[in-house]
Amino acid sequence: MISIFPEMFASIINFGITSQAIKKNILKINFWNPRDYSTKKNRSIDDYPYGGGVGMIMKIEPIYLAIQAAKLFIKKKTKVIYLSPQGKKINQENILNLSLNENLILICGRYKGIDERIITNYVDEEWSIGDYILSGGELPAMVLIDCLVRLIPGAIGKIQSAFEDSFNNGLLDHSQFTRPKKFLIHNVPKILLSGNHLKIKQWKLKNSLEKTWKKRPDLLKKIKLTKKERNILIEYKNKHKKNNQK
Repeated sequence: MISIFPEMFASIINFGITSQAIKKNILKINFWNPRDYSTKKNRSIDDYPYGGGVGMIMKIEPIYLAIQAAKLFIKKKTKVIYLSPQGKKINQENILNLSLNENLILICGRYKGIDERIITNYVDEEWSIGDYILSGGELPAMVLIDCLVRLIPGAIGKIQSAFEDSFNNGLLDHSQFTRPKKFLIHNVPKILLSGNHLKIKQWKLKNSLEKTWKKRPDLLKKIKLTKKERNILIEYKNKHKKNNQK
């Protein structure tokens, strides 16, 4: 991890699934602070942009040296990733592909960004968590790490749980319920209490399709539905249309 604020990562190092993975020794997070590679007495790592403009730019030398130090420490093939609003948007499919890499070097930018020569010559991929502005790359890096850790065998109780989450099959996850069976006037769907595994599986698929259509219809355009799934959606849409006409 290349960051001028390594302390920010205490929230994932000391808590949650990431913390447990580190304790189990199945995940290691190391830090290289560009300030440690600054030639300035005040450990400055930013300067004014050539060509003018508002804001400061992270200098090339400290980040380059931090990258080289990280690679020397890892001693294995590693992918260098820059968390950037100009990068490709992260989705679950991308996360699955990134999880195939044993080692990753994440660069967290600050200010108005980093010298473009780092991106052009020393970064393998740019990734973004969304089209909005943040103060730096630390939060996106933490999001990426949290997503990746869930796919490491042994990081969570049952790896199957990670693959049943929303987006893994292109759809939103079905609705979830737990005890009590009844709260005030609100009941858990009877089918989930029936013990009929086949009917429960069918209900989960139907519910997942319905939720996706209502909340994220854009996802349905990206996946190829089976004939059964298409029929479920058609039936639900017709029912929804009739109810709205009443």
